[in-house]
Amino acid sequence: MANASGKRIANQNESVVKILRLGMILPTILSLVLRFLFRRSSLPPSIGSLSIYGPTFLAAFFISSYLVKIGTPRRDPTTGTLISYGEDLNQPGVIEWCFDLLYITWTCQIGSGAFGEWFWWLYMIIPIYAVFKLWTSVISPIFLSRGSSAPSENFPEKEQTASKRQEKLRKRQEKGDPRVRVQNGKK
Repeated sequence: MANASGKRIANQNESVVKILRLGMILPTILSLVLRFLFRRSSLPPSIGSLSIYGPTFLAAFFISSYLVKIGTPRRDPTTGTLISYGEDLNQPGVIEWCFDLLYITWTCQIGSGAFGEWFWWLYMIIPIYAVFKLWTSVISPIFLSRGSSAPSENFPEKEQTASKRQEKLRKRQEKGDPRVRVQNGKK
């Protein structure tokens, strides 16, 4: 069963790696084609446009290369059997954020080709989201938490509620039902 899971992850990773390789070529080509079709006056791209496109392309290239490197399954060259399925590229966390960064970069590349350089403002989603995550997970809990030792109003103490089954057993025990035994103490 564990091998089946590894094969499933390897197949998923192979398809994701193909998409990543296409994703590094396709947005650049689409951007140039859309620029040629809809915005001929912006050909060749200005220095300002290239100064935005260059660093974001390099960042996307390095992230894509990293994801391809860790996600590519390794197979035995002679038999083709799976040696390592690579890291699961569908797992949450840093890998998920890498994909988000790639998708936003590709969207900005294509959008700037079709609509203009103002579309790069969409890239501001990345630092805004980073500040939001930093605020909600680090700054707010540390600096804005209340230091009272008494239980707060937001978190009332849990009341001891018994399940329906426990209630039935308690009632049977009170009636003296022989089917119910009392356990003394917990181990």
